[in-house]
Formats: sequence, C-alpha cells, structure tokens
Amino acid sequence: MLSNMKNNIHQLFYNKNLRYAVPFLLFVIGGSFGLREFTALRYKYRSVESLSFREEAKKTGIAVKKQGEVTLEKEYEDLKKVDIYNWENVRISRPKGWNENE
Repeated sequence: MLSNMKNNIHQLFYNKNLRYAVPFLLFVIGGSFGLREFTALRYKYRSVESLSFREEAKKTGIAVKKQGEVTLEKEYEDLKKVDIYNWENVRISRPKGWNENE
C-alpha cells in the first residue's frame, strides 16, 4: 500500500499539467493582483493637487479674460460672416535649396 501511494505521488509530480500549467496559472493570476496593488500606489501617495488653469493663473497674478458661452449657433453665425468664395492663392518664396534650378 505504501509503495502504491508513493507511486501515485511520483506520477502526480511528473504530470505535465501539474508541472507546467499550475505554476503558469498562478503566475498569471498572481501577477494581475500584484500589478493592481503596484499601480494603486501611484494614486495612493500622490502629493500633487490638480489645479485648473484659472486657479493657477490667479495665484501667479496673470489676468484671465472670462469667455462668454460658446454655442453651436453662435459659431455658425460667426462662420457665415467669413467670405470663403473670394480668395486669392498667394505663393510665397521657398527656402533656399528647395528650387531645382538653384
């Protein structure tokens, strides 16, 4: 009986599923829990407070103009004022070395 039990344990330890799959699954599942804890440290010990641009500008003394409410209708009215049909293509001089005959 003792040799039979010893033989079963020996077969169990040399089983491919137990030998390769179980450590792999433990590594993958344990790694996900470990990474979760590791990335939580970033947010747990963060010492920088988030400020908006306006709050930071007030602290430094920069004057910030308050903009009015922007709506789609208001932007459409501004776009209708732009003349997009009467334009002229103006060619500028190219940087040195771009032209083939230089």
